[in-house]
Amino acid sequence: MAEERLTFRATRWFNTEDPPTPESLAGKVVALHAFQMLCPGCVSHGLPQARRIASTFSAEHVAVVGLHTVFEHHEVMTPDALEVFIHEYGWAFPIGVDEPSSTGHIPRTMAAYMMQGTPSLLLFDAGGRLRWHQFGRPDDMAVGAQIAGLLAEGVDGKAGHATDDAAKLGCDAEGCPVPPR
Repeated sequence: MAEERLTFRATRWFNTEDPPTPESLAGKVVALHAFQMLCPGCVSHGLPQARRIASTFSAEHVAVVGLHTVFEHHEVMTPDALEVFIHEYGWAFPIGVDEPSSTGHIPRTMAAYMMQGTPSLLLFDAGGRLRWHQFGRPDDMAVGAQIAGLLAEGVDGKAGHATDDAAKLGCDAEGCPVPPR
């Protein structure tokens, strides 16, 4: 069975002095983006979408966390190569290296959430519950609507606790418009 609560196992972190933990992210909506640096869809869509989420929503209410989930080409997708990749592309959100499995080729967090591949986007509500899991290329508007809905629910998972972020974006019961680029 897939994990239902926010958890990840990383062996190394970039872009943060204090690696994120489920406890440090409590009370925030979390967008966990699993990627591989040699995955064309991750580079062209997934990681830029993670960047847009981070720039659209307040870090006070929404945390974006990247997770390098290597399940192929292990010999070239090393943490040192990832460090260069992060620098060259300017990814600013925390990025962890998913802990390799001791028994197979699928890293531990990727296996725990039964991810089908990369890119994968998992959204957790402010209470740390997995609420949305998407493999591939989800539409920005759909992602924004999902995040705004989770923000509106608050920590207790009940509607009616809209935050300033959702209101600032013009979100309502019908969804959230994608901000201009």
